[in-house]
Amino acid sequence: MTGLRAWLVQRGTAVIMLVLLLFFLARLMQGSFKTYEAWREWISDPLVSIMVALFFGVLLLHSWVGLRDIILDYVRPVSLRLFAHSLIVVVYSGIGFWVIRILLR
Repeated sequence: MTGLRAWLVQRGTAVIMLVLLLFFLARLMQGSFKTYEAWREWISDPLVSIMVALFFGVLLLHSWVGLRDIILDYVRPVSLRLFAHSLIVVVYSGIGFWVIRILLR
C-alpha cells in the first residue's frame, strides 16, 4: 500500500467511525436505555448490529494500517517485522470474531 493510499484509508475510516459514533451517541443521549433489556433489544436490531460490526471492522482496519506503517518504519529486522505483523493479525482476527460472536448472541 502506498503512502497516499494508507493516508486515504486512515482518513476514510476515521470519517466513517466519527459518523457511526455520533449516531450511537445521539441514540444514547435520548436516554431510552434505562435497563439492560432495552439496550439488548436495541443492539439486536439487525441494522444496529450491522452498524456495530461495521464500526469495529473499520476500527480494526484503521488501527491495522497505522500499526503496519509504524512497524514498517521502525522495525528493521525482517523476521521481527513478520512476527509483529503476524501477531497483530492473530490478535485482530480474535477481536473481530469476538465482536461477531457477541453480536450473534
